[in-house]
Amino acid sequence: MKHFLMACALALPMLAHAGGVDRLKAFIAGARTAEADFTQTVADRSGRVTQEASGTMAFARPGKFRWDYRAPYEQVIVGDGEKLWLYDVDLEQVSVKPLGEVVAGTPAALLAGDDAIEKYFTLRDAGQGGGLEWLEATPKTRDTTFERIRMGFKGDVLVQMELFDFFGQRTTLKLSNLARNPAIAPSRFRFVPPKGADIIGE
Repeated sequence: MKHFLMACALALPMLAHAGGVDRLKAFIAGARTAEADFTQTVADRSGRVTQEASGTMAFARPGKFRWDYRAPYEQVIVGDGEKLWLYDVDLEQVSVKPLGEVVAGTPAALLAGDDAIEKYFTLRDAGQGGGLEWLEATPKTRDTTFERIRMGFKGDVLVQMELFDFFGQRTTLKLSNLARNPAIAPSRFRFVPPKGADIIGE
C-alpha cells in the first residue's frame, strides 16, 4: 500500500476510433474539479488480495488533489500544486516533497494534471470489458512505480482504474458517487501539519 500512496500520494496521457481514449479526453475537458468515494484493493502476482482500503478523493485541475483514506487506517495525501504531503495519522508522521515530477506517470497526473497528457503517457484504446470502455496508459518515464494504468468508463463517467506495478501487483480503484465540477473550497487542497507531528523531507 505504501508504494501506491507515495506514488499517488497520487498523473495522465494516439487517438484511434472512438473508445476509451476519447472518453478520457472528454472527461478531462469537462471536469475541472471532481470528487468521489473510492474502494481500493491490492492483489499480488497470483491474484490474492493482500490489502483493502476505502475513502474519498477530490481534484482541482491542474495540479491539486486530495485522497483521504478512512479505513482500515487513516492517511491523507494532498497535492497543493507545489508540494506533495502524506500524513499517516497513526504514526503522527508527515512526509513532504516537491510535487514536480513525483506525480508523472501516476494516476494523479491522469486525473489532476494539465491537458498535455501525452507528455507523460502513451494512450491506446483497450476495448470493452465488464460493461466498461477501457483505455491503457503507459508512462513514458521509467522513473515511476507503475508499468501501466487501465481506466474504465461507463458512458462519460470514470468508474474504475487498474494500476499494474513492476512487482506484478495490481491495485484496483473503484469510484462511486462521482460528482463533476462541484464547488470545492481551496482550503481542501491545503495541508497544515498537525501540532506535534514529525515532518520528514522539508
